[in-house]
Amino acid sequence: MASERITLTVPGPEGDREVGLSSPNRVLWPELGITKHEYAEYAIAVSEPFLRANGHRPVSLERFPDSIDGERFFSKNPPKGAPGYVDQVVCTYNSGRRHPQVVLNETAAVVWAVQMNTVVFHPWASLAADTDNPVELRIDLDPQPGTDFADAASVAPALREVLAEAGLTAFLKTSGNRGLHVFCPIEPTHEFLDVRHAVIAAGRELERRMTDRVTTNWWKEERGERVFVDFNQANRDRTMAGAYSARALPAATVATPITWEELEAGVEPSSFTVRTVPQRLADIGDPWAELQAGPGRIDTLLEWWQRDLDAGLGELPFPPEFPKMPGEPPRVQPSRARQPGAD
Repeated sequence: MASERITLTVPGPEGDREVGLSSPNRVLWPELGITKHEYAEYAIAVSEPFLRANGHRPVSLERFPDSIDGERFFSKNPPKGAPGYVDQVVCTYNSGRRHPQVVLNETAAVVWAVQMNTVVFHPWASLAADTDNPVELRIDLDPQPGTDFADAASVAPALREVLAEAGLTAFLKTSGNRGLHVFCPIEPTHEFLDVRHAVIAAGRELERRMTDRVTTNWWKEERGERVFVDFNQANRDRTMAGAYSARALPAATVATPITWEELEAGVEPSSFTVRTVPQRLADIGDPWAELQAGPGRIDTLLEWWQRDLDAGLGELPFPPEFPKMPGEPPRVQPSRARQPGAD
């Protein structure tokens, strides 16, 4: 018996496209009954701000063949048979390997990704035109056990001040879970390792000012009940859920751009969902509409990085699967406690 299939008419830059959607009634979010068809309609509704934030750059697709409660896998390469409107770009990875990665440049391509059972979209910080040099400095404020979103929200304004002192303008989005993501548009003048060092410099400065509430410790056992500045999210090929992407969580929450005024007034990230975000956009527009209007430079943060190096603060650990870097401390998984006397 043939599987159920519908066709969606999707507007595009050169006119409408017809995009097929198989198994449209498959339930992706069981607790809410949100189907693949409903998520495809969501993708169409938010496509303009979604593409502004996530388009024209490499993107990894987190795919769920059944539902969010089932198997998941990441897809980077364009699969065989991908339509011509799904673009690609050759990327260099930390291993030195090079291969093509998906690039989404129009609404039909986003709907195609949903047809391929994508739930979460993970864009790179660089554009397809220059995959080696990021156009965003990204900082993940990650609440540790014993802390929550309110703790991340309470330290974010101080991080904004640190970044402003370095000449950068900070934008906010919820992670779709418990954390906050702080993005600064930057000129693509430095490669990923430099941008990672800039993030570490900003994180260390924030930690100095809020030692009891912020940590840059890679080792989970040493973070305590503080907000972790996850500097490793700035690495090449390290991504986070893109703006307006849903999360694979029971409430179908969405990683949602917010204003600093909303943060101050108090926002509840669980209120931003596949079913509420389209109306939010209709009501207030996209808080990130001008994100790339005035990119800054990371020169000052790199000066802070060098200052800290001169003061004896060295490189911080990389994820275990990354190639060993010069000056890097000994590696273990961040969840494996270090023994007394270990390096």
